[in-house]
Amino acid sequence: MKLKGWGGYPELDVNVSNPNLITQIQEQIKQKNNLIARGNGRSYGDSSISKANTISMLNFDKILSFDKETGELVAESGVLLKNIIEKYLSAGWFPYVSPGSKLVTVGGMVAADVHGKNHHKDGSFGRYVNWIDLICLDGNIKRCSRDENSDLFNWTIGGMGLTGVIIKISMNLRKVETSWIKKKTLIADNLNDAIEIFEKNMECTYTVAWIDSLKEGSSKGRSLIFLGEHAKIEDLKQTNLEPFPKAKNKIRKIIPFYFPKWILSKMVVKIFNTLFFFINKIKKKETLVSYENFFYPLDSIVGWNKIYGKKGFVQFQCVIPINNSRIGLEEILECLYKSGSGSFLSVLKRFGKDQTNISFPMEGYTLALDFPLNNKNLNLLDELDRITVKYGGRFYLA
Repeated sequence: MKLKGWGGYPELDVNVSNPNLITQIQEQIKQKNNLIARGNGRSYGDSSISKANTISMLNFDKILSFDKETGELVAESGVLLKNIIEKYLSAGWFPYVSPGSKLVTVGGMVAADVHGKNHHKDGSFGRYVNWIDLICLDGNIKRCSRDENSDLFNWTIGGMGLTGVIIKISMNLRKVETSWIKKKTLIADNLNDAIEIFEKNMECTYTVAWIDSLKEGSSKGRSLIFLGEHAKIEDLKQTNLEPFPKAKNKIRKIIPFYFPKWILSKMVVKIFNTLFFFINKIKKKETLVSYENFFYPLDSIVGWNKIYGKKGFVQFQCVIPINNSRIGLEEILECLYKSGSGSFLSVLKRFGKDQTNISFPMEGYTLALDFPLNNKNLNLLDELDRITVKYGGRFYLA
């Protein structure tokens, strides 16, 4: 069958299996065919695709236990983050680390060692994993933790599924008083201002920036920096807001068809960036927003990847180490401006120190950029790769 990642590129002919028993996975592993486990397919490219055998883990979707005293949750690897949040947030529990979509599996979160808007303070997802049950190359199941099979544990977190098939996970959730986020918007006129704001707000739990990728001169890298904290009961006293409002059946926005390629032309992206920047500049700077609005705005738009057209899109994400962040990001932005290929979604975050074997994050700044698929942008990605390597950076394999 045809299979592709969320970006829609590449699309490959693959063999897909949908086991619902662990013994079926063990048997396939023993056959030594070149397989990889796949969650909900939300990584952008082909990192969870094997032409020989892609094993869907979506049948392994059970939450096995939850300790309401400690926040420890045990789940099969195919459980969606969405289901965990919907079940436990109303009881005051939320993930310590979340990527930009809740439509991912916890197995995928381990494999990619996902990061969120709070890496500078709380690290990546693997820090909150207690143990993993892994089917290894010989077909046997090993429990891996920091104390048991520790090398295998460390290489599995961020190992992109290459150490074996993750079947079960123990992870910790964070205690929260409400489901609301106190959001604050700060304006940065250029990249230097943006970095200065990040550095001054290292104690804030969540920090993330939208960055204008098509500005030059003194406005190069102008940004909107969004700060967030989990709201407490005290923060709701002057409002009519419930701490954990019941989920409503919202009318979700749907992209019913693929957009024409001119929608993301340089001129359209420049107009969008200008409007987005100035609308947020004049809006109220401090407000209470829902957790969905803050963490998962794109999840409310069904099929948002169709905006990039039938050919799909590619996401480039790098991290530049802290000592080279300014100069490296400046060069990337200069490269984008000269190419004319502005990114519709451009996200800048600050990473903190994290002691992991193979994971993407390092202390520094990470920039994520989305581009419609075409030869011009593929050539641009080669140049962005070169700049990243030049300054000692890394790429995100998911």
